[in-house]
Amino acid sequence: MAMNLGNTKVQLVVAREGFRDEEVFVPEDIFSEAGAFVDIASNDQRTARGMLGGRINPDTAIDRIDTDSLDALVIAGGEGAPQYLWSNPALLDKVREAYAKGKVVGAICISGVVLAQAGILKGKHATVFPDPVALREYKHHGVVYEDRGVVVDGNVVTACGPDYARPFAEAILELLQARLTTTQY
Repeated sequence: MAMNLGNTKVQLVVAREGFRDEEVFVPEDIFSEAGAFVDIASNDQRTARGMLGGRINPDTAIDRIDTDSLDALVIAGGEGAPQYLWSNPALLDKVREAYAKGKVVGAICISGVVLAQAGILKGKHATVFPDPVALREYKHHGVVYEDRGVVVDGNVVTACGPDYARPFAEAILELLQARLTTTQY
């Protein structure tokens, strides 16, 4: 998938502890290869640690994300997401802001719950890792759950887990490319 997304900024959000490595590193590589600038945000700027041993040094803290400067806000999952990302007031605000500004918003694995809690999935089709608590959150927030790998509804992309990291990132790229194409004319 050859694209040139120069001047495109993707904000990738990871839990400080227990992010799912493939859900960060695979999309990060795909976005970078397409020419996008990838900025990593986490709960703070200390080294974040993945479930499989990966480490990443965040560029910014979640509460400092500038939604005006980004084209996509993408949230990785993993076992740390419920503790560090779900119900995180700063992240919920950033998701709402990005969505209201028409940015592409994505979440993979269990982090789809963040989008539901932010209220941007009400009445929308989305997927999530089929954890009972995550499914309850979807139902509670009026999400139309689909048992599929990747679901795109408008400018929102969700994926159900690490096996779908590549198609998840590619779906986000397609939305970004479509926006670039329509704004160039």
